[in-house]
Amino acid sequence: MTDDEKNLRNSREWLRLALGALSGALAGFAALAVAELVSAWVRPQAGPVIAVGGAAIDRTPAGVKDWAIRNFGTNDKLILQLGILAVLALFALALGLVALRYRRIGAAGVLVFGIVGAGAATSRPDSTGFADALPSVVGAVIGAVVLFLLVGRLAVSGTVLSPTSGKEDDSARAPGWDRRGFVIAATAAAAASAGAGALGQALNGSRGQDAIASRKDVVLPAPASPASAVPRGTQLRIPGISAFTTSNSDFYRVDTALVVPKVNATTWRLRIHGKGVTRPVTVSFDDLLRRELIERDITLTCVSNEVGGPYVGNARWIGVRLADLLSECGVKPPSRGGPADQLVARSVDGMTIGSPVDDVMDGRDALLAVGMNGQPLPFEHGFPVRMVVPGLYGYVSACKWITDIELTTFDAYDSYWVKRTWARKAPIKTQSRIDTPKPFARPKSGTVMVGGVAWAQHRGIDKVEVRVDDGPWQEARLAAEDSRDTWRQWSFSWQATKGGHTLTVRASDRSGAVQAERRAPTIPDGASGWHSVVVTVE
Repeated sequence: MTDDEKNLRNSREWLRLALGALSGALAGFAALAVAELVSAWVRPQAGPVIAVGGAAIDRTPAGVKDWAIRNFGTNDKLILQLGILAVLALFALALGLVALRYRRIGAAGVLVFGIVGAGAATSRPDSTGFADALPSVVGAVIGAVVLFLLVGRLAVSGTVLSPTSGKEDDSARAPGWDRRGFVIAATAAAAASAGAGALGQALNGSRGQDAIASRKDVVLPAPASPASAVPRGTQLRIPGISAFTTSNSDFYRVDTALVVPKVNATTWRLRIHGKGVTRPVTVSFDDLLRRELIERDITLTCVSNEVGGPYVGNARWIGVRLADLLSECGVKPPSRGGPADQLVARSVDGMTIGSPVDDVMDGRDALLAVGMNGQPLPFEHGFPVRMVVPGLYGYVSACKWITDIELTTFDAYDSYWVKRTWARKAPIKTQSRIDTPKPFARPKSGTVMVGGVAWAQHRGIDKVEVRVDDGPWQEARLAAEDSRDTWRQWSFSWQATKGGHTLTVRASDRSGAVQAERRAPTIPDGASGWHSVVVTVE
């Protein structure tokens, strides 16, 4: 065999390998596209990427989840889905190469992918049963067929006999695979898959139109107990400081939902039942709107918020007093002899959140909220109804898309996050943050305004102090207070001198407790420690 013949042979084999990998990729694409189309018939959450992603979230250690939230913020779900797609792509490429030699094994590998997706979908807390397995199963079957057929076009027929020696002649190896047929089949598979995927996405998008229409139709009644006007001086005029009221679009979002639930308010129902509930009820959205509504400014904080972190925001909420509704159902808190000490709220996506009954019924403005900053709740923040409880971290209070409330005990049931090593009870810790100047800022020497926010929901902020380097603590000026359930802005006029400096802040709440100095991680019940920023004064 001449060098040219060897090079030609090698080139053909490399091309065949590349087309084998491409066959695997097209098979994976077909599987995902068909699964997307079938999920439009079942439900979007049953799609394999969403199902596997949800299962991955459920099984990820709490520390890893916390790391993802800290580093990727609200993009953590996008990163997870991209990661799943990347793994699936590599898996598909490998199956394509395997199928070149072992056609049936390669096709069977695609079916394994379907089994994994089906298992993930049916094991989710919000699973509706066997139907959730259909997108992954049907998609995998189609993907296996596509791989089997495409690789069939790449099959090598073998060698031919040399006309001179009568022996097998490798240099005369027949091409053996149908290039034209492969191109036609691959193009058809890609086009059909793209069409199926696009149709599936369109149908899945249309599924939420009734929910979108129901939100547009909501007219929030005037609250019987409106929020007080925000006092003058609550918002300091300092560039870079957080706004007192966080807009809906800027409000932080931390949850496990890869697909934001779109719930139709006209069909939504909330069931209240369990220990000590003498009169179980099921209420509709209209039932809530007909009740006496209250409006309050309340600051929420996520337990994943590190010292100085962004997962805290203040909004004006409107809703029904949860304690009133529970009392009408015959519920009594443990402090008054009630048998249940835990309220377990369930979301439409299967999330469970456990709240102390005593806290929910101790007179604080715990709400079943229907509105946020004068609008119906955004879908991302729980439309049509969510819980809002001042003074408790969100993972033990702020159930979004709520659909069920069960009264039980902490000994009898562990909610979603408690099963993952977080504390059962988690009152918000006293915290403060420097918003300006930003870390590594380079302000000019002279007067520099230092400012930020402090919070200790349901206790209130009494004092904020600032320290420059290792100097003495100096009291900052507090903005006017709206209520003890909201954060409070502060400012400090610093006579800055040239050089590098470290600014540190700490707060004291109304109970007399000073913000803890010792740094503690977010797990199991929220971060603690003083926030510092390093700046260079020019």
